[in-house]
Amino acid sequence: MMPSVRRPLLSLAVATLAAAASLPVHAVRYEGQDFPDTLQLGGASLALNGAGKRQVAIYPLYLAALYLPQKATTPEAIYAQPGPKRLEMRIVIPLVKDVSTQEFVKAISKGVNRNSTEAEKAAVAERVKQFNTAIGEVGRVKKGDLLHIDYLPAQGGTILTVNGKVWGQPIEGQDFYTAFLKVFLGDNNSDARLRARLLGQSG
Repeated sequence: MMPSVRRPLLSLAVATLAAAASLPVHAVRYEGQDFPDTLQLGGASLALNGAGKRQVAIYPLYLAALYLPQKATTPEAIYAQPGPKRLEMRIVIPLVKDVSTQEFVKAISKGVNRNSTEAEKAAVAERVKQFNTAIGEVGRVKKGDLLHIDYLPAQGGTILTVNGKVWGQPIEGQDFYTAFLKVFLGDNNSDARLRARLLGQSG
């Protein structure tokens, strides 16, 4: 092959590879929104375990997505995984302007109490208060708001981010993040369909 021919073909190959590298990560479509199959968090690659919807009566409140180092189908396997994790919440309330984050505070307190043993509740009680204080300080959330509750052990523990802004201080301990996840995945959760979806089931 003549050098003059090789150069265009080489340029084409380089351009093709560059275009492939810039393609977006594949996404799962759910309730009209896209959730990436994978994401990078805390130096780790996390996989979408499942995405679901939280409804109050007949109205949706938020969509939630769970990202893990390894996909898992049982709560116990999820709790046991070390390393970064993420629960993402996308507010989708349709008929009201906004909602008080005190509703989240109540749900978390109730969920931890229902799904933890007495020893577990005693161990995380002060940290639950710390986390709920941070959520309470957000004040109100509205349609389109994005919440990330990340477990980042290298950065101190659980970190709450709302629309890119960090609220409160990192909350140490994987046991706290497990207690938080039990609100959604525990046997006494408040939304069985959401639980099933986060576990990768059809729900």
